[in-house]
Amino acid sequence: MKPDMFKEPVSILVGLGFPAEVRSAMDAYRHLVEWPEAFRDNAHSVALKACGAALRGEIEAETARGLFTAFAERHDLLAPETNVLVASRLRRDRDPHIR
Repeated sequence: MKPDMFKEPVSILVGLGFPAEVRSAMDAYRHLVEWPEAFRDNAHSVALKACGAALRGEIEAETARGLFTAFAERHDLLAPETNVLVASRLRRDRDPHIR
């Protein structure tokens, strides 16, 4: 396993709400670099610096993952867990009163 790989991917929503898995500090770094400048804030700056540090081997990839996850959560980018979506759909299919 590469040193910048996350133990667990971070699922975020991209584009028109499509889920994408961020599996490494490099993946996270790419998403952060593409983030529009007008929406960059302190959480973005911290996550970007952490991902860069992880790529240089200065900090653990899991530290960068945590900061990237915090950034994604702050900007409502975290994708819902798949099992939650499946359970929700199953309930709707069984009970027509649930929307």
